[in-house]
Amino acid sequence: MKTREIKELTTKEIQERLEANLDSLNKMKLNHSISPLDNPMQIKAARRSIAKLHTELRKREINQQ
Repeated sequence: MKTREIKELTTKEIQERLEANLDSLNKMKLNHSISPLDNPMQIKAARRSIAKLHTELRKREINQQ
């Protein structure tokens, strides 16, 4: 997910996507430990996506203060 797309979302949508991405990441890690994923770079991409969502939430929190 690109930063530009994240900025267009509402705070509630970002939180929902964050929860979904965290669940997805946990499932990917578990599946990867049992049997290797076809593309292990998906884990890295998921972590980056989660970090972008956290960053945008923090930015909005700071701007409200």
